[in-house]
Amino acid sequence: MPIVMRLDVMLAKRRMRSKTLAQIVGVTEANLSLLKSGKVNGVRFSTLAAICRALECQPGDLLEYVPDEQIEAQQKAG
Repeated sequence: MPIVMRLDVMLAKRRMRSKTLAQIVGVTEANLSLLKSGKVNGVRFSTLAAICRALECQPGDLLEYVPDEQIEAQQKAG
């Protein structure tokens, strides 16, 4: 999928644990883990807003567009 979630990067920058963020946002740790790994097809704007509020960031800090060709090249290389 061309949209890549960079939540793990922002958590590291903010030195926050997933468990803490899940509690603040009001989602389960399992759902946050799925979101971090990119194994979801969508995210509610209310959840995205809560994450941005907790991490003091913008949605663009969490989401990145990567063309399919680039993803395929990365998979072949490594």
